[in-house]
Amino acid sequence: MTTFIIRRLGGLVFVIFGVSLLTFFLAQLVPADPVAAALGSNARNEQVEAYRQQLGLDQPVVTQYAIYMGRMLQGDLGASIRTRRAVADDLRDYLPATIELTLAALFVTILIGIPLGILAALNRNTWIDGGARILALIGGAMPIFYVGLVLLGVFYRQLQWLPGPGRLDSTVQPPTNITGLYTVDALLTGNWLVFGNAVSHLILPAITLGLFSTAVLLRMTRSSMLEMLGQDYVRTAKAKGLAQRLVVGRHVFKNALPPILTIIGILFGSLLSGAVLTETIFNWPGIGRYATTSVTTLDYPAVMGVALVAAVIYPLVNTLVDIGYSVIDPRVRTH
Repeated sequence: MTTFIIRRLGGLVFVIFGVSLLTFFLAQLVPADPVAAALGSNARNEQVEAYRQQLGLDQPVVTQYAIYMGRMLQGDLGASIRTRRAVADDLRDYLPATIELTLAALFVTILIGIPLGILAALNRNTWIDGGARILALIGGAMPIFYVGLVLLGVFYRQLQWLPGPGRLDSTVQPPTNITGLYTVDALLTGNWLVFGNAVSHLILPAITLGLFSTAVLLRMTRSSMLEMLGQDYVRTAKAKGLAQRLVVGRHVFKNALPPILTIIGILFGSLLSGAVLTETIFNWPGIGRYATTSVTTLDYPAVMGVALVAAVIYPLVNTLVDIGYSVIDPRVRTH
């Protein structure tokens, strides 16, 4: 198992290098001057040139990349042109909010998608199966921004059942910072008031972000379960008189898990990228909004920092999926 994990993590180095190389040189193709954009139209030429030298943008592109890689190996992702802070510090502030929202959306996806997919497969061609497929179709067709606005309009503005944008009410102070995830920090410190408030603020954005993923997972679970239900060993187990729950739990679902785990790993990456729109709609202070603002202001160091974080998180999640495979089926470790 150790060799298996090391082999998977070894590929992460090449992924980070490739993403940094691609992101850096693509940024050079943008026909705009980030220094002029940062200083504004009223800046004098001498100020622009001095700031360009300060950032090292007066050096050849290859030299700039070599300097960037040298700093990155030391944990220095550079300084944001827009915020004038270290990009690593900005990411440390914004990333926990996105991770919390993504995990909440993934929880919603798994909580709804897998049970409905199993029910649809076990009741194939019935009204339950038809209803589940219709829900999957609607969930996959609804744009994120539209879902978010509708949920806000109905549950926040009209019914007033749930709070509006933001991570907490304006009258509630954030918990003691331990992980940066408000729900986790509130649990660790026993602050139940903040925990309840943070959870209530997570409901609408998590449903908005996880709706499309729920539809995808539902369809995949149904398809995988139907494939397993048609196998000979399932018919044999039923013929021996095993209860339905035992057949489904011990045999069908366990063997249907590998493709389900695969799609969960892929969905996690899509949830991270889809958080951009959700964070904008719900005024969520995560790296999605940070990345959007950085792109519009030509803040190249910040954009590259966000890209590198995504490049690290996505392979790590897929490595965890591979480890899950190896637990379910040890034969995977030999490949």
